[in-house]
Amino acid sequence: MDLKGVYAPIPTPFDNQGRIHWKALDGNLEKWLSSPLDGLVVGGSNGEFPFLSFKERVELTGCVARKTAGRIPIVTGIHCPSLNETIALCVAAAEAGSDAVLALPPHYYKGQNSTDSLKSYFWAIADSSPVPVVLYNMPSNTGFNLSPECVKAISAHPGIIGIKDTSGDIVQIARLCLESHPGFSVFVGSGGFFLAGLAVGCTGGTLAVANILPAACSRLQKSFASGDIQAAREIQHRILILNHAVTKGYGIPGLKIAVDGIGLCGGPCRAPLQPLETEKANEVLRLLFETNLLDKEEWR
Repeated sequence: MDLKGVYAPIPTPFDNQGRIHWKALDGNLEKWLSSPLDGLVVGGSNGEFPFLSFKERVELTGCVARKTAGRIPIVTGIHCPSLNETIALCVAAAEAGSDAVLALPPHYYKGQNSTDSLKSYFWAIADSSPVPVVLYNMPSNTGFNLSPECVKAISAHPGIIGIKDTSGDIVQIARLCLESHPGFSVFVGSGGFFLAGLAVGCTGGTLAVANILPAACSRLQKSFASGDIQAAREIQHRILILNHAVTKGYGIPGLKIAVDGIGLCGGPCRAPLQPLETEKANEVLRLLFETNLLDKEEWR
């Protein structure tokens, strides 16, 4: 699997009773498959994976895999508290049709995470996985950072093909691009520093904002690749404030408001996440329209 391009970490739509809204998911997928997206991430942070059961996570993967039918790759988040359960979900996700899996580091006992222990952990997953493994570094949520030295050691396994790094530390991301083993892909984990990541060698990004502006994100990468830095910079500037609103600013509730705002189904979040207050929801929609990018999102 060649990890490159723009991936959307899709949100999980729920109904008003907190159940997965399968019909809405199917409708969202139909639209996203008409967009320039290069791949989808299911059951990740934006998919509210901590609030999903093991069974639901497998069912989500199967639903998305059946809908995509090999048209674009899908990657499934597999983090569970224990190694054994993580491996079990990895295998189940692969059997359900996932093309790769996304694995966070163990992070509850942070003081026990040496390079050797992390290498052993991720290599155990990769040894058991029927599909390629992508590392996931998200220190803002886990409270633990996968250092470049650690990633270099882990990435020696042939079944571990890349990393999604959301740290925002562009020096660290540059080191990952420079020091990891040949063929190992580095993905930016946020639209806020997509252009910066591409400039230091990233092959693409998994971007929350790509759920709502996939065409813009795709144009940004293509403009950079063709040498039109001014065009890439202009798009980066336009998505910057909106990206913050649907990530660190208002989180998943903000993202779901924006998804609703483009005509797809974001829907409610699962408890304990709460809906945005009306004023904040209106701010997200205002920022969305103020990007002046929606007119080129013709896939909707």
